[in-house]
Amino acid sequence: MQQGFYFDQTVCTRCCTCIVACKDWHDVPAGPASYLRIKTVEKGVYPEVSVHHMFLSCYHCAEPVCVAACPAEAITKRSTDGIVVVDRDACLGKDSCGGACLDLCPYDAPQFGAEPDAKMQKCDFCIDRLEENKNPICVDACPFYALDAGPVEELRTRHGGAREVEGFNPDKVDPSLVVKPRIDTRGLKVQKIVTAPRPTQ
Repeated sequence: MQQGFYFDQTVCTRCCTCIVACKDWHDVPAGPASYLRIKTVEKGVYPEVSVHHMFLSCYHCAEPVCVAACPAEAITKRSTDGIVVVDRDACLGKDSCGGACLDLCPYDAPQFGAEPDAKMQKCDFCIDRLEENKNPICVDACPFYALDAGPVEELRTRHGGAREVEGFNPDKVDPSLVVKPRIDTRGLKVQKIVTAPRPTQ
């Protein structure tokens, strides 16, 4: 039963509440490591403009390239729920292995702190909360209900099966993600892509 995320692009405002809640719940210190990011795609020229936001995280892919990339076998995909987890004690550190997991991940899910030879860390779907039948903290924190989580097939039943949206295309790794895209029918061209600054604590 593969767990996954749902993201509603039509209501996300890039308020970054999900990012702050995630860093707080997982005690991620201020710095470069952020399990969640929000990418923004801006299109058009004034007055014909549009903005799309995309929720970026580990999508616990069906074929996670990070697992095969890790020389220490510190990254595994759980057979019970498909969640991709990392054993930080087994991780060799970014300086020692070169961060092969981050190099290959198309979504930049593996994260490293600023400390020397930092160990990899990333979204683990809040498995501590999952064991208590609770949502990942980002889902409960979103004030606009832009996020949902659960078995992918159930998400598809509730929200549909779309996966291609502005600013994101599913890769061959088969991300466990369902989206509701914000449709722009005006045919505007992409002007630039920016990523929201990571909140500090």
